[in-house]
Amino acid sequence: MNNKHKLVIVVGSVREGRFGPVVASWVADQARQHGGFKVEVVDLAEVEIPLALPAESPKYAGESYPRPAGMAALTSALAGADAFVIVTPEYNHSYPASLKAAIDWHFTQWTAKPVAFVSYGGAAGGRHAVLHLENVLTELHAVTIRDGLAFPNYFTAWQDGLPLDPQASGYAKTLLDQLAWWAGALRSARETVPYPS
Repeated sequence: MNNKHKLVIVVGSVREGRFGPVVASWVADQARQHGGFKVEVVDLAEVEIPLALPAESPKYAGESYPRPAGMAALTSALAGADAFVIVTPEYNHSYPASLKAAIDWHFTQWTAKPVAFVSYGGAAGGRHAVLHLENVLTELHAVTIRDGLAFPNYFTAWQDGLPLDPQASGYAKTLLDQLAWWAGALRSARETVPYPS
């Protein structure tokens, strides 16, 4: 277990009736089967995430940043992660406000760590949301993984908690292989030399 990378899968939607937990559960199963990860699923619907932020940036405040007590488990999970998978829908050609708020309450927890994306939506499969997230997470010095997973028209593309596309597991393996490589490379780098801020 010590050789496994700690993977945090973030369920980005908090909307009533959301499909995100179904997708996240499947991704978590794929990650466990992969064998390279210790998996934790974090559901933002279970976290206190205010939209109003303190005046100081979390980048400069560090450990003294005044987060709500209800955010402690999220902060701890992000800080301890070696890698992330963000599961996001697409709302109005972008990602949910809940996800942006969760990202903005943190900074160093994302820095020099790899992030992969699994998206779902209508015809575009959530790809607009992912494009926006890539820009945001690059600003936080995270490393985004090229090969993501997108599920267009998810409402007809899934059945009994599983994607109907027989190639989905193969695509997931590619994503997880790349994520594991980056997780190992970046963890070694962080342990060898502190990331320049």
